Amino acid sequence: MKKQDIRGTVFHNIRLIKLLLSKYLFTLLNTIQCLLKKIELGRNNIFYGLTNFNRKPQSIITIGNHCDFRSIQISNLIGINRKCSISTLTNEASIIIGNNCGFSGTVIGAFSKIELGNNVRCGANTLITDSNWHNDDPRSGQSKPITIKNNVWLGVNVIVLKGVTIGINSMIGANSIVTKNIPDNVLAVGNPCSVKRKLRLDEISHS
Repeated sequence: MKKQDIRGTVFHNIRLIKLLLSKYLFTLLNTIQCLLKKIELGRNNIFYGLTNFNRKPQSIITIGNHCDFRSIQISNLIGINRKCSISTLTNEASIIIGNNCGFSGTVIGAFSKIELGNNVRCGANTLITDSNWHNDDPRSGQSKPITIKNNVWLGVNVIVLKGVTIGINSMIGANSIVTKNIPDNVLAVGNPCSVKRKLRLDEISHS
C-alpha cells in the first residue's frame, strides 16, 4: 500500500472515531436537554453535536423515532455552517416531526405550526419557518402553518417559507426558495421554487 493510501486510511479512521464518540456523547446530552425542556423525543434518535432546542412555555415540540440531527462539520462533508436549531416562538406554536427524518444544520422556527411527515430529508443548512419573524412590523403579516409530507427531500440550502405544503415524495433542488405549495411526486427547483417535472417511479424512494 502506498504512503498516501496509508495516510488517507488513517485520517479516514480518525474521522470515523470522532463521529462515533460525538454520536454517543451528544445523543446523551441532547436526550437530557429534551427531558429538561419538556420536548417529546422518540426512540433511537441520533445526534452529532449539540442541537439548539428552544421551546416556549405551553408550546409543543414532538420528535418521532429514528431521527438524525447533524450539527458538526465532520458529520456531513457537503458542509454544515451552523448547528441544528428547533424553536417554538409563541406559546401556541407546535413543531411535529415524524419518524426517520434527517437534519444537517437545519433551522426550524415555528410561530404557529410546522409539521413534517416520515422519512423527510433536510439537506445541509436548510431553513423552515412559518413566519417573517418581525411580528411588531405591520409589513410582516401573520404566520401561516407549513406541512411537509412523507418522503420529501430538501436539497442543500433550501428555504421553506410560511403557508407552504410540500407533497409526498417530492424533491426540492439545492438553493431553492419555496413560497407556494408543491404537489406530490415532483422535482421542483428555483427562486421562487416551481415544478420542473414529475418524478418517475424508479426515482421515488419507498423507505
